[in-house]
Amino acid sequence: MLGLMQSQPLLISSLIDFAERHHGDAEIVSRRVEGDIHRYTWQGVARRARQAANALDGMGLLLSDRVATLAWNGYRHLELYFGVSGSGRVLHTINPRLHPDQIAWIANHAEDQVLCFDLTFLPLIQAIQARCPTIRQYVALCDADKLPQDSGVPNLISYESWIGGQPTTYQWPTFDENSASSMCYTSGTTGNPKAALYSHRSTILHAYAAALPDVMCVSARDSILPVVPMFHVNAWGIPYSAALCGAKLVFPGPAMDGKSVYELIEAEKVSYAAGVPTVWQMMLTHMKPNNLRFSALKRTVIGGSACPPAMIQAFQEDYGVEVLHAWGMTEMSPLGTLCTLKNKHLELPTEEQMKIRLKQGRAIYGVDMKIVGEDGQEVPWDGKTPGDLYVKGPWVVREYFKGEGGDPLVDGWFPTGDVASIDPDGYMQITDRSKDVIKSGGEWISSIEVENIAVAHPAVLMAACIGMKHPKWDERPVIAVVKKPGAEVTREELLKFYEGKTAKWQIPDDVVFVDAIPLGATGKMLKTRLREMLKDYKLPT
Repeated sequence: MLGLMQSQPLLISSLIDFAERHHGDAEIVSRRVEGDIHRYTWQGVARRARQAANALDGMGLLLSDRVATLAWNGYRHLELYFGVSGSGRVLHTINPRLHPDQIAWIANHAEDQVLCFDLTFLPLIQAIQARCPTIRQYVALCDADKLPQDSGVPNLISYESWIGGQPTTYQWPTFDENSASSMCYTSGTTGNPKAALYSHRSTILHAYAAALPDVMCVSARDSILPVVPMFHVNAWGIPYSAALCGAKLVFPGPAMDGKSVYELIEAEKVSYAAGVPTVWQMMLTHMKPNNLRFSALKRTVIGGSACPPAMIQAFQEDYGVEVLHAWGMTEMSPLGTLCTLKNKHLELPTEEQMKIRLKQGRAIYGVDMKIVGEDGQEVPWDGKTPGDLYVKGPWVVREYFKGEGGDPLVDGWFPTGDVASIDPDGYMQITDRSKDVIKSGGEWISSIEVENIAVAHPAVLMAACIGMKHPKWDERPVIAVVKKPGAEVTREELLKFYEGKTAKWQIPDDVVFVDAIPLGATGKMLKTRLREMLKDYKLPT
């Protein structure tokens, strides 16, 4: 016997309709590429998203055709989130920090029909357009009078001209909720980049889950600053959760330096922000010497890579901002876990609470996890035994676009490539990427733990730990360090700083001071490139 409830597909168009109808006057604030501040509301987003949908219809695009973006976080990009997917096409957000050769390969693999871009990225478009035969229309996200003349880009039109003459009314089509809605390529796999192809259903379910109180706790009372890029796994789903709840959104545009981010947080009374550790490190570095405080910021979600304990302590103890440690990946839409305390933890001493907050957190409803040992068997949730982390759920990838890489699942579970442990309360802690873990004398050393201790030193800005070949112990840890501007610390002082904080055999064998640690397109440390930089390095004897 079936239930007697109405059947309505879960479609992204329903989010923008809801935001317009019930939260139409909530603000959307953007710092534009031009440097000025643009303001309007969810009602304006909905109206212009319908115009974008009409423009796509006018081009004769078929359902599921791909529309690409190379754009910062801003209001026009937000309109495309709803106009493209709502009309039945697939939004393809491309990471502009990739090499032009990679971008061209990705655009061709996706068979993009339209490419919308911020003028910042015009040189990228000029570099790839001759190699992208499927792209029929280039749209510069600007006013008509800002469109560059003699750009060398064929079929180029300004966004305002493209949608300006279109009707503001549009009947969103109804189709299967399992239809593709957006796609994002990941470079975190071997070989060519592979695309996670999200569905309307998976996106709506993820938006619901992300908004829950024990997750991002999004509400109509929030002013949200997604510093995480909209080209990075759909800004962790924040645009969708914000529409679902009617929250105010604040977009930073291209100005991601510490000073600009701080000033925007203060000017727009941002209560909640989300981003990777490198962005927050720049902001905290700006704030401390200038004796700055937050007037409205209450919490921040930090993910993308492990958040150093020193950063969590600085936010919470110095500025009264709760840090929510998160973990996920492109293949998970991206949220998998988020770290919030349980009721029984509220009376614990601050030090004990901190031990919990340093973990990547508890599984969100919809995501299941398990840890698998070297023998292929599941290991106990004791908080100590590490193993390979596997996940499954309704917003976890089943396979990659066009079947790239074959079947990634193992008995229905997706192998994340992370090494982790889970404690009896269900809190998961990443100890390493499987390719980065260091094995010394038959024992595992977590590079993340070694890095966290180094970053806690007041003179250290960034640190990355890698394993170097050793004739006796197989591998030994070496820490590469970037010093804070004007700060000094010697190799001997830093190694002494480890004493009493970790087992003696886990202390690095050496410290290598570098001007910069190479970062990937999403702000993660590129240890493969760091190893190349240190290929001629020899461990001290």
